[in-house]
Amino acid sequence: LEVYHNAVWGSVCDDQWDISDAQVVCRQLGCGAALSADGNSVFGAGEDVVWLNRIHLWDCPLSLKNHTDCSHKEHAGLTCA
Repeated sequence: LEVYHNAVWGSVCDDQWDISDAQVVCRQLGCGAALSADGNSVFGAGEDVVWLNRIHLWDCPLSLKNHTDCSHKEHAGLTCA
């Protein structure tokens, strides 16, 4: 999962990432129900900044910053219906 912020794509760390978070993302994208919430960079590691760590989607505007304590092996992923 990546987020576009300030003209830069950045990853979402998988800390506290779960199916409830994936449900919100899938619903917001209009992609149906979340089928899985994956971690450990299952879809590949990002290369640049990590915008969200210990995700709370409702705090998104306050949480967008480069989290250097999340490695590129810890990125969140999801599968929507």
